[in-house]
Amino acid sequence: MKLVPIFLSFSHIIIPAIASSGDRSDDFQRCLLHCDNTKCTENSAESLSLTLRLTRWTCTDNCKYLCMHEITTQNIASGLAIHQYYGKWPFWRFVAQEPASVLFSLLNLHVHVKGAQRLRMRLDDSHPMKVFYIGWSFVSINTWIWSSIFHTRDTPFTEKMDYFSAALTILVALHFTVIRLFHLYAPTSALTLAHEHRSKDKNLLRLWSAACVLTFLGHISYLSLLQHFDYSYNVIFNLVIGLAHNALWLCYSLPSSISFLRRFPGRSKRYRPHFVYKPAVLVSLIVAAMALELLDFPPWALIFDAHSLWHLSTAPIAYLWYRFLIEDASDDSWKEQRLT
Repeated sequence: MKLVPIFLSFSHIIIPAIASSGDRSDDFQRCLLHCDNTKCTENSAESLSLTLRLTRWTCTDNCKYLCMHEITTQNIASGLAIHQYYGKWPFWRFVAQEPASVLFSLLNLHVHVKGAQRLRMRLDDSHPMKVFYIGWSFVSINTWIWSSIFHTRDTPFTEKMDYFSAALTILVALHFTVIRLFHLYAPTSALTLAHEHRSKDKNLLRLWSAACVLTFLGHISYLSLLQHFDYSYNVIFNLVIGLAHNALWLCYSLPSSISFLRRFPGRSKRYRPHFVYKPAVLVSLIVAAMALELLDFPPWALIFDAHSLWHLSTAPIAYLWYRFLIEDASDDSWKEQRLT
């Protein structure tokens, strides 16, 4: 993903090309035909390494890889341009199809695991937002696991799981954001000074949660039932939710005279803790990092491309986001909301 949490998942929603100049070239097609005819016999599966068989490579898949690198090596030696194949740049295969993206996906996974641990240790069990934040952490962990799997082996199934997991992370982030900023969280003990209409808030929370669940189920059902995956719709779905999420956190950071939000219900709207500017900074950082996706240059040493560097950039932003969530949740205003 993953952040502000939303845009950290945008690396999963870029529209891939179905065919590219490399795989359409005559040289590639001749090489592939020759490889198929000479290597893909009835016993060809036995010639593949255990790693390739475990990651479900076929002989034809391996021929595509070998021909891609044969032509790419020739192009580099001749000073010619590097071409994409089937919508992807050529990468050296070190167990994974895209080793750098796998490595940096695992780095993001580590950040979210540690973030979940910090949330569990730093936030009191009675804090009304703790369950929502930790829930988002686990959803993010799932997303980066599937990102690692997808970049290890790109198949229609791993692609869908990667996209669906990313969409869930984005939606869950918007879910907890609305709960936090509009104070829909339920009390964990006694009544609170700032929430006099708890039954109304409880109904709104249920309605909002149900809307998010139905939205996600409708999203994955639509994409699953189509004969061909609707990449354009998937991008629009994630962008709309992501923009809504980040707009809300930008409102949180705005000066009180401009923002319509009351950050803490027990305090005046003018109350502005020292950390409220951080969501705006994180949004700016992630938008800047997204420029890597727009650059889309051939991979350095056939390992590091713009997409993998995008994954690298999201890890420190995720770390900073967890720090902000803990700061916000630790503000004294939360304690002042409870009757003692």
